[in-house]
Amino acid sequence: MLKKFAIIGSASLLTLSGAVLAHGSNGINDAQIAHVAYTAGVIDVSAAKQALEKSKNRAVREFAEQMVRDHEAVNNQALALVQKLGVKPEDNGTSQELSRQAATEHATLARLDGAAFDQAYLRNEIAYHRSVNMALKDTLIPSTHNGELKALLQTGLTLFTEHQAHAEQLAASAR
Repeated sequence: MLKKFAIIGSASLLTLSGAVLAHGSNGINDAQIAHVAYTAGVIDVSAAKQALEKSKNRAVREFAEQMVRDHEAVNNQALALVQKLGVKPEDNGTSQELSRQAATEHATLARLDGAAFDQAYLRNEIAYHRSVNMALKDTLIPSTHNGELKALLQTGLTLFTEHQAHAEQLAASAR
């Protein structure tokens, strides 16, 4: 059953890069990119808060605390940047699809407890960070025109790659 949930979560969140790539080929702009990046951060904060409510595992809770801290910090930087630039982040199909997928995953994780929750949460974090990192690297960063936004996204990519590796390490040690 746990593998089924992990596969469902991984499959649904891996569509992020496909959605971004499809949108990117139609000319995603900086305001839309900012919204996608911000939405991705908000989603991971929400998932981490769910883990903090449900998990009793110290390592999982510490990881979730780091996700809240890091993603909120990057999102605060993004908000400050768009305010400085006078840009209003623009909602778009990719952001909406991310939110829809996250709600589905949240409901899936809500039905789990204990070690089953911890493993599913970590597997989702791995898949989610892998997908976001691929979208950042392959589409969002190359499509960004503003140098400051591009630099913030590159910083985010470095940090979120570390998150993915950390989640992979935790999942492997919990087996």
